[in-house]
Amino acid sequence: MCTQIDFDHEDGGVAVAQPEYLRIAADLRRRISSGEYREGDRLPTLPELAESYRVSDTTIRNALRLLRNEGVIESRARAGTTVRPRPPVHRMAADRYRTVAGSNSTPYTRDQGIGWSEYRLDKRFERVEANAELAALFECEPGERLLARHFVFHDNDQPTQMSTSYVRWSDVAGTPVADPINEPWPGGTRAQLLSLGITVNRITESFTAAMPTEEEARTLRIGAGVPVLRYTRRHVADTGRIVEVAHPIVRRGDTTVVDFVIALDD
Repeated sequence: MCTQIDFDHEDGGVAVAQPEYLRIAADLRRRISSGEYREGDRLPTLPELAESYRVSDTTIRNALRLLRNEGVIESRARAGTTVRPRPPVHRMAADRYRTVAGSNSTPYTRDQGIGWSEYRLDKRFERVEANAELAALFECEPGERLLARHFVFHDNDQPTQMSTSYVRWSDVAGTPVADPINEPWPGGTRAQLLSLGITVNRITESFTAAMPTEEEARTLRIGAGVPVLRYTRRHVADTGRIVEVAHPIVRRGDTTVVDFVIALDD
């Protein structure tokens, strides 16, 4: 494989070899970012790119594979390779869990800026026992019975978020909350818990970032090179008891902005 040699003169002329396909991928990425190739535009064919960059077809394939994994381009039979539309950036506001009077909106619909008719939820419920990790999050004993609710959230048929939300079986057994037919629940989890007589007065979230698992990439329809934001949320009742744990919630990380508001007392 051809390589490009870069010299760092400040470090005494140490040479760093860069695979040719990385240089080509970087150049194509730059040309897309600059608008030379716009969303929906078809890239030159593989032989055309190979001739333009004076490299082999294999090198071009490797460069295009990298850009596909990053979600920058997509290839389809008989349609060639085109620049993928970049999804809009969504801001997760610090106050998204506050109740909105007279509205059935949820934190998710407010994050996405969509109405109820544009919101679709795939769901699967199962009863599980708390393992050591969940027991630590709930501050309960291992083995406590929980209801696990697996969700995939859609914005106009585009999957943008996935999560597994756990609630205590002792809280929800025999109630509408335990029946998936009632999802999505107007007002979200906080309103759902209030229907059980549980008042939530605190929510905690912990964030991490990583590359997606195969399941996450497939479910969210993103490339393997697109990072995801994973976070754990806990609903805490006014009694101090933890009544819901979502672990994890997963969103694509390159289009999600988390806003924090920190009030300081002088």
